[in-house]
Amino acid sequence: MSRAALIGGLAALAALLFAASLMAGKAWVPPSAWFSADPLWWIVVELRLPRAILALAIGAALGLSGAVLQGYLRNPLADPAVLGVSSCAALGAVAAITLSAMAAPLLLFGAAMAGAGGAMLLLAALAWRSESPVAFVLAGTVLASLAGALTAFLISIAPNPLAVAEVMDWIMGALTDRSFAEVRLALPFLAAGCGLLLFTGRALDALTLGEDAARSMGVRMDRVRLLVVLGTGLAVGASVAVTGVVGFVGLIVPHLLRPLAGARPGALLLPSVLGGAALLLAADSLVRLAPGAGEVRLGVAMALLGAPFFLVLLLRERRRAWI
Repeated sequence: MSRAALIGGLAALAALLFAASLMAGKAWVPPSAWFSADPLWWIVVELRLPRAILALAIGAALGLSGAVLQGYLRNPLADPAVLGVSSCAALGAVAAITLSAMAAPLLLFGAAMAGAGGAMLLLAALAWRSESPVAFVLAGTVLASLAGALTAFLISIAPNPLAVAEVMDWIMGALTDRSFAEVRLALPFLAAGCGLLLFTGRALDALTLGEDAARSMGVRMDRVRLLVVLGTGLAVGASVAVTGVVGFVGLIVPHLLRPLAGARPGALLLPSVLGGAALLLAADSLVRLAPGAGEVRLGVAMALLGAPFFLVLLLRERRRAWI
């Protein structure tokens, strides 16, 4: 498949799923009600439109982050969660919920972004002088473990049982009841992060030949590392700040698209943007159609989808190692 056909197909798919996201839910809203005096029009404008915009933007950011990290680390199992950014952003949100009298949206968003930003600064400090991506992975693993332990500690000492319930709801991840206020807060960070990550395409292609070969081709490894650190921090941090922890998008999308886009990491970036947007739009629409009064949490649905996918990839890599 040609690159133009792939990108055009993915863009059309994302557009169709965006429209489906405006329609799907406990109350089905047909397109005929979108621009009429039908009262259902307010459901689209006030509830589903900001949710669909966030699903599209966050899915794009997570898909792109996964593609960049897999190319940079040359590890097919790499995912934004490897950096520990998601865990640290969730830690910031949990701290805001459990330690403050009232977790206002601005406070919650600010705390989550502070957690993500602090994680990336610490990660940069730990891995800055290392020439090997292994140090990058190890530093992220340490951050994820530490953030997970601190999150569990805050939950265990929370004096308010309502705060604990809110924390558990946050950790599961969802786009429920998001408004244009969250859209205005998140989009600048998401756009900046994706912009930085898209600049890494040429360097990722060179890195497939090894770091020494990449340097001989004029790639500055310190600059690439900075782009990856800052871009992933902004994109993933803003995503977690809005939705909570939603994983596996950055793992699934690049693997599904690589057979179509080719093995070159740079060629996979833009398709991963569109594929990530399509995947999260589809998942967010489906969780609303679950039977019952409520809806399945988006983070839970993605974990149910992503965990078996990760297991299949792990077994495949293990089989290749034996051959």
